[in-house]
Amino acid sequence: MSIVQNKKAFHDYFIEEKFETGAVLEGWEVKAIRAGRVQIKEAYVVIRKGELFLIGCHISALPTASTHILPDPVRTRKLLLHAEEIKRLIGKVERAGYTLLPLDMHYKAGKIKIEIGLGKGKKQHDKRESEKQKEWVRDKQRLMRAK
Repeated sequence: MSIVQNKKAFHDYFIEEKFETGAVLEGWEVKAIRAGRVQIKEAYVVIRKGELFLIGCHISALPTASTHILPDPVRTRKLLLHAEEIKRLIGKVERAGYTLLPLDMHYKAGKIKIEIGLGKGKKQHDKRESEKQKEWVRDKQRLMRAK
């Protein structure tokens, strides 16, 4: 079940590979995510010292958050992935000019998972071409329904 999706990533990048990661979250963050108070549109993933980190993900604390905790809505969160997959990602990101982006946040077996994608940036004319393709698919569906 999807919590939030990053549609902007599909608009701005060609997504070539997808990976499902876990995330190191605090208790107040999990509660806020379950309440739907999360936004990943401006977020991105970086690799530091062989580990993945999610930067720019905004999780708004619930008003009933504990008084002894000072919630930071945009703190850097560590992502969990197998070491072999991280090594493969490091090679592609450093050599081939790819970017890591969060695509989707969802539940899996009661846990919150983040789907990240390995993407290459689109040029302006590529974005226009994608829009034309989407419109043509929509028009085809409308014509088929009309018959």
